[in-house]
Amino acid sequence: MVSASYLSKAGIGLAMGLLVGVLAAGGIAFAQEADDAAAALADLISAVDTFWLLMAGFLVFFMQAGFGLLEAGFVRVKNTTNILMKNVMDASLGILAYWAIGFGLAYGTAGSFVGFDKFFVTGASTGDAGAAFGVLGEVPLFATFFFQWAFAATAATIVSGAMAERTKFSAYLFYTVFITGIIYPVVSHWVWGGGWLSDIGANGFLDFAGSTVVHSVGAWAALMGAILVGPRIGKFGAKGEVHAIPGHSMPLAALGTLILWFGWFGFNPGSTLGLSGGGASLAAFVAVNTTLAAGAGAVTAMAISHLRYGKTDLGLTLNGTLAGLVAVTAPVGFVDPYAAVIIGAVGGAIVVFSVAMFDRLRIDDPVGAISVHGIVGVWGTLSVGLFATEELVGGGTAGLFTGGGIEQLGVQIVGILAVFAWVVVTSGALFMLIKYTIGLRVSEAEELAGLDVQEHGIGAYPEFNVAPPGAAVETSAGEAVTAPTASDGGD
Repeated sequence: MVSASYLSKAGIGLAMGLLVGVLAAGGIAFAQEADDAAAALADLISAVDTFWLLMAGFLVFFMQAGFGLLEAGFVRVKNTTNILMKNVMDASLGILAYWAIGFGLAYGTAGSFVGFDKFFVTGASTGDAGAAFGVLGEVPLFATFFFQWAFAATAATIVSGAMAERTKFSAYLFYTVFITGIIYPVVSHWVWGGGWLSDIGANGFLDFAGSTVVHSVGAWAALMGAILVGPRIGKFGAKGEVHAIPGHSMPLAALGTLILWFGWFGFNPGSTLGLSGGGASLAAFVAVNTTLAAGAGAVTAMAISHLRYGKTDLGLTLNGTLAGLVAVTAPVGFVDPYAAVIIGAVGGAIVVFSVAMFDRLRIDDPVGAISVHGIVGVWGTLSVGLFATEELVGGGTAGLFTGGGIEQLGVQIVGILAVFAWVVVTSGALFMLIKYTIGLRVSEAEELAGLDVQEHGIGAYPEFNVAPPGAAVETSAGEAVTAPTASDGGD
């Protein structure tokens, strides 16, 4: 027979056991809920960063429309369809080339010179976070690929403007694939993909959104193309005089410039690569610096054009706006707003004199692309080594004017020279190969008649076609020739 005392003690023990069990079960449930909440938060952070990266990529892609309209406005009526076709194919061929090889070279497993995997974006799935380019959360590899492709397409389209109105469409198709698939990706790997330029000095080579990596790459390729294709018929006289060849639509050029300015908010703020972990405040800061520099570039170019030529030239003012944007693209996240104003203003001044300089050198650039993206891109990249602050570069070496000495300026110079050498040698070889195989330039008769009908069979404004196929055209030598039909060949 069990005593009452024993039963009482047993009851207390049983109650205590049940209580411990309940508390343990509750603790497990609480821990599971905490884990679920943490996973949900991480997923939300990843979603926000992914959305930001995609939206920025959409804005950068919209810049293709801006480039198309700007370049169309700066060329003559008879070449409008041709330049628009090239801008469409920049994106279309570019996505295939960048998917197949470019992204792997740029962001594959890091080597000093190129990446070695991720070709065809292999290994990615809709939930893959392998790229981990977000600030705190991870973003899918596909989002990173899309954003980086939009940058690659921008680099390629710079070339079409500088070589406009006299370049074969078949030659264009050939060179744009190589620029998007090889030349640009190698540079982006050096700086953004873990390559050798990211490891020199205390900070590495700094280019926040691509004054050198994107803009100068496109410009140096454009320089080599413009030299090897030669100037347009009638651009330069026998005695060295420069003849203006006005574009056909300043409204298109102005609209294209404003679209590019708008798209730049994907280019620069989007290069925070996410909104978490302070990315949102940095993106807002970058947006302000971007806008200040654009405005300063436009105002400065307008003022100098008035002082120099007696008129407030719209074309130079538009290029001044773009120059301010290109100049601030490298330092935009590393400098204070006052410096962004100075950097943009200097960029606007440089472009006015640079356009005149290339005319004196008899290098024909119908849209001023080499000046805007190349010469000003160099200035913007150097300005990092002048104005960067220790706080904004994350505790590393500041710029020369902000107490950091010349170290960062020296690193920036090394990067500029390395990229210049790579692009000039590779694009020069590419254009030489094209010139002596399939041909780089259309025939004289085709150029005089216009590339729209000759290359594409239709003009942008059919009622204004000056010389349809088969019409008599006078060459620069005064000889009457027949404009070739679309089926005729040419050198």
